[in-house]
Amino acid sequence: MADTSPVSLARELLAILDRDEGRLARIDRFVQGKHDDPYMPAQADDEYRMLAKRAVSNWMPLLIGTPAQALYVDGFRPGSDGTSLPEAPASRSVEWSHWQRSRLDARQAAIYRGALSFGHSFVLTEKAQKGVISKGLSAQRTAALYEDPANDETPYAALTVTAWPKGEALGKARLWDGKREYAVTFRTKTDAEGIRVGAGKSHGASECPVTRFAASVDLEGRTVGVVEPMIPLQNRINQTVFDLLVAQTYASVKVRTVTGMAPPMQTEPVIENGEVVGSQVKLDANGNPMPAPVYHNARRFLFAEDPDVKFGSLDETPLGGFIESIDMSIRHWAAVSQTPPHHMLGQIANLSAEALLAAEQALARKVAEFQSVFGESWERVFRLAAEMEGHESAADDFHGEVNWRDMESRSLAQAADALGKLAETLGIPKRALWKRVPGVTQQEYEDWVDTAEDDDSVGQLASALTRATPSVTSIRSSPGSEVLAA
Repeated sequence: MADTSPVSLARELLAILDRDEGRLARIDRFVQGKHDDPYMPAQADDEYRMLAKRAVSNWMPLLIGTPAQALYVDGFRPGSDGTSLPEAPASRSVEWSHWQRSRLDARQAAIYRGALSFGHSFVLTEKAQKGVISKGLSAQRTAALYEDPANDETPYAALTVTAWPKGEALGKARLWDGKREYAVTFRTKTDAEGIRVGAGKSHGASECPVTRFAASVDLEGRTVGVVEPMIPLQNRINQTVFDLLVAQTYASVKVRTVTGMAPPMQTEPVIENGEVVGSQVKLDANGNPMPAPVYHNARRFLFAEDPDVKFGSLDETPLGGFIESIDMSIRHWAAVSQTPPHHMLGQIANLSAEALLAAEQALARKVAEFQSVFGESWERVFRLAAEMEGHESAADDFHGEVNWRDMESRSLAQAADALGKLAETLGIPKRALWKRVPGVTQQEYEDWVDTAEDDDSVGQLASALTRATPSVTSIRSSPGSEVLAA
């Protein structure tokens, strides 16, 4: 039987962090623009190395930012039988109150970017002074254990490092299992005997309070982000840019040549008894004559008295091939990463609306996939928070859905026209289409509903008063009386 004691779990989780450290550190270097050096000769001088640094064209932030900027949660719809506050609007539900308390409007982007960069990130849900909050955890500091890592959403245990060992100071970490939280100290990640686990305390949930946000999980339980598969293409682009800079620096201009002429030599004065008595050819450290530099530019002509002297030139290296190679590599990058080419090349002139929409389709499908997997993770976070706050019905709500903001670029006029046609041709209630208005938030939608209900109640009151007041066309009075017409 496997050892599931807190010490054994801490050892295994720290070993996972040690195993993945090199891979995750390499991914982080590429995200930060610290790429592998392009190939250069073994005898490369400082000038070559300077060009190698300038050749780095870091496309990784665009690779992460393009889908991340399309991921924005701005509402949550509780299930019909799940919310503990059935009369409350969605923006004041248990789940959304937890979201606002945790300041996740701003903090959610870092969670998505971490998952897209490293393949996964984590969210910790815990009790704080002002209530239950959730916060993101880095994949470089956090590891989780699953019985079935491909299918389980609930980890068996999780650990996050809060302080790395430094000098004599021990490293510190927090460990969670299904019931308790433990304080962990360690010397190194691989020193199993130096790991110490303190007494546990209840974390308030019935399962591990750490939730994994995985960009992509295969059936082996491996998580892959958007950066690691693109590292070879990034290196190829850097190599081509480096070759372009070398050619541009050393071979992009014509080189003037002359044969049959000895270059002038540098001279230095000959001093005897403190007086200059003549001059002599200046020698280098090896005793060889030092030629004088020849300054030549477009305003100077070369000429010689000796008829055997011949002048010539060496053609410059064409740079067009390097530029075309860079362009091709970027197009390959766009195809493999499902990034629209115009996002990278900046070429949007003369493109119709239909062409732009077609170019965005691959990215839209990619974003929809991320919304699906991240949405499931947020729903678990909401259930955990509701359980810790004591809302049993919301904790058992498996019918709630995360509302993702529609980030598609459309004008308000286009959206209004499309929504109007849906209401007229398909008979969809107009109020049901309000959430489809571009940019509308959960709070704005509920304000519209409240305003519509107020207006409706005023209209109903007016109708009731109208019905209570008879409209008389003719009132028959007793014989001899007048007939009144209203």
